[in-house]
Amino acid sequence: MRRLLDQLYDSTAFLAAVCMVALLGAVLLSIAGRQLNFHISGIDAYAGYLMAGAGFLALAHTLKRGEHIRVTLVISSLRGPWRRALELFALALGTLLALLFAWYSIRLAWQSHEFNDISTGNDATPLWLPQLCMALGAAVMAIACLDELVLEMRGRRVQPQPGEALRNE
Repeated sequence: MRRLLDQLYDSTAFLAAVCMVALLGAVLLSIAGRQLNFHISGIDAYAGYLMAGAGFLALAHTLKRGEHIRVTLVISSLRGPWRRALELFALALGTLLALLFAWYSIRLAWQSHEFNDISTGNDATPLWLPQLCMALGAAVMAIACLDELVLEMRGRRVQPQPGEALRNE
């Protein structure tokens, strides 16, 4: 099961990387269009969709690598059972919020598909397509939060140290 979950997190991170490369391509195409006097309708909207997709699809992978922003001022001052209780509370609350976010993201994409909702731009993109990246990213994030909660409850959670602390200025 651990290998399957890690593959899921890595797969969404790969999709996020694909979105970032496609975003680069869209931006470069837009710049080239301005320089060479041609216009691709909706390229700015697609760049925005790709940016959002990259952000949402990378959420779970970032969480599992310990790179999300955490306010550790309170928890670092606690020891023993108080620290564990606060950690469990924070993970439970985070899991609840992630599950709610996943539910409503999936619901939004489904409703956009059902109502044939399209973007207001010239491209008239069906909105459920970019919302699908948000729904997938939010669902995998909820799975990752639940995974972290279960690991903490079992006492098997290893908190990776983010590399940012190593880069002091």
